[in-house]
Amino acid sequence: MADYYELLGVSRSASADEIKKAYRVKARQLHPDANPDDPSAEERFKEVAQAYEVLSDPETRARYDRFGEAGVGGASGGPGDFFGGGGLGDIFDAFFGGAGPFGQQRGPSGPPRGQDLEAVLDLAFEAAVFGGTHPVKVRTYESCGDCGGSGAGSGTQPVTCSECSGTGQVQRVRQSVLGQVISSQACGRCRGFGRVIATPCAVCGGDGRAIAEKTYQIDVPAGVDTGSTLRLSGRGAVGPRGGGAGDLYVHVRVAPHSTFERDGDDLVCELEVSMTQAALGTTVALSTLDGDETLVIRPGTQPGRVFTLPRRGVPRLQGRGRGDLRVIVNVVVPTKLSDDEARLLRQVAEMRGEDVAPSDSGFFSRIKAAFS
Repeated sequence: MADYYELLGVSRSASADEIKKAYRVKARQLHPDANPDDPSAEERFKEVAQAYEVLSDPETRARYDRFGEAGVGGASGGPGDFFGGGGLGDIFDAFFGGAGPFGQQRGPSGPPRGQDLEAVLDLAFEAAVFGGTHPVKVRTYESCGDCGGSGAGSGTQPVTCSECSGTGQVQRVRQSVLGQVISSQACGRCRGFGRVIATPCAVCGGDGRAIAEKTYQIDVPAGVDTGSTLRLSGRGAVGPRGGGAGDLYVHVRVAPHSTFERDGDDLVCELEVSMTQAALGTTVALSTLDGDETLVIRPGTQPGRVFTLPRRGVPRLQGRGRGDLRVIVNVVVPTKLSDDEARLLRQVAEMRGEDVAPSDSGFFSRIKAAFS
């Protein structure tokens, strides 16, 4: 047989994904159904399939790289031995996406994995900015304490299924255009578990698990925001009868802040100053998430002026450093003035040559009446 790497058209340093993609292309090109007029198509298809079976497994690939076909039994076997040795299921996985050539799904082998779980974590604004450890409570399945997850009653053990010999699958032989095709499906007697329970556990009824309330301490990275999702591998529900645990997906929801708003990694807030402070200048103690900062308002500061405080924003999730804090100045004009305040302001207006309304309290009433 030709070199396995040459059969698939990949280099000897190709990654597992590159090998799988190359096999899919070759298999579709060489499948006998796609080449009905080529009697050699089936043989070439089997050679490519055998090459993929060897190179897709790290251990057999390492032996092949070192010893060639002799290291993987290729010298004494052939395409017929390859298909008879149980490798057809893996070929169907790669070519048909986990189903047999006629659409049947391959059955599971052993206890299935548990379900993935979802939970919502409500965080205060500061907690999302700086991160930390926070509890999340979930309702889940955990291993039954009475039977240890086996599902078998006290003093008993599950026994190997006599129908599938513990594989969890049974094979069916069907006729196709390729001849006899072997397909696999879940064993009906053990339901794919590979073992049968004669005496179920009295506590869990043979399921091997029980419902429980659990609390996990979640490490929340600094900078998360509403919509962020944290994945915790193996913190989901355990599978029945000793099956592995699923994952836990924690969706973050952040409460709004009374002062600050987020704009990406930046924080934004408004600072109110009086018109005299804006005109004459002042210093203001600004409360930030990192403590008080002294902000210098220079004389003549205009409404909408933005002051930027570097690295006082939100830590970046996908990089180093932090965003900035942007402070927007809002000049507040008084709505009521005392007589003395009004008199002084009129003096300022007169000195600056600015026209203002007269002090006559009926001035605006007469203006209104003139236009009514």
